[in-house]
Amino acid sequence: MSSCEEFKGVLVLEDGSIFEGKGLGAEGEAFGEVVFNTSMTGYQEALTDPSYHGQILLMTYPLQGNYG
Repeated sequence: MSSCEEFKGVLVLEDGSIFEGKGLGAEGEAFGEVVFNTSMTGYQEALTDPSYHGQILLMTYPLQGNYG
């Protein structure tokens, strides 16, 4: 059994756009400015970077965690 269960996630933007996907980690509601990171590596640093506090970080590279 996986230590991190997936669940259905939904991103709803201010203009009414809705994007469905999968969530990992804590379930709940959050709100904030959506920002993106295009890095191919270093996502650990991006996820813990205090400059992203209060923002929703979108990772654009499709293979997060699949290297090394």
